[in-house]
Amino acid sequence: MAIYTKTGDTGVTALATGERVMKNDPRVEAYGTIDELSSFIGLLEVSLPAEPIQVKEDEKAVNEQLYWIQDRLFNVCAVLSEAKTEHVRIKPENVEQLELWIDQYQEVIPKRFSFIFPADNESVCRAHVCRTVCRRAERRMLDIESDALCLQFVNRLSDYFYILARYLGHKIGIPGTFWTGNV
Repeated sequence: MAIYTKTGDTGVTALATGERVMKNDPRVEAYGTIDELSSFIGLLEVSLPAEPIQVKEDEKAVNEQLYWIQDRLFNVCAVLSEAKTEHVRIKPENVEQLELWIDQYQEVIPKRFSFIFPADNESVCRAHVCRTVCRRAERRMLDIESDALCLQFVNRLSDYFYILARYLGHKIGIPGTFWTGNV
């Protein structure tokens, strides 16, 4: 089977339902942005140090968390493309898992209540890119009638990437560059 189908040559694509829509349809924009996020997560993962980074010994290392997230993002894409299969849904425990990881990272990093610049380290910057692409995906999801749990998962995920960027910086001894508001 050829990778090219030529069915998109006129700017249309198919949703999981088989419905043909324009490639700039808000639904395609939403799951396309989630797909882009997954690619940036892959870049983040390969920029991490070779040795596993984890907060708790019995918890997944960061690279395993990222793989878990990518797996769930494929579920989000399936839901956004209107797949009707139950096994590809986001579940409340997926959101709870992100919250657990966020809480674990927050326990070990210094408290700060100001904006932070994406700077100082490649992995830290890539985590911030994931955060901003995730926020864009969330905005695209608001353009369509989106599954509430998928939206909640993506919202929590951007928080995860913010705190992960801070945690990665903390682990390598870079406190981060914080916005001072000076003009």
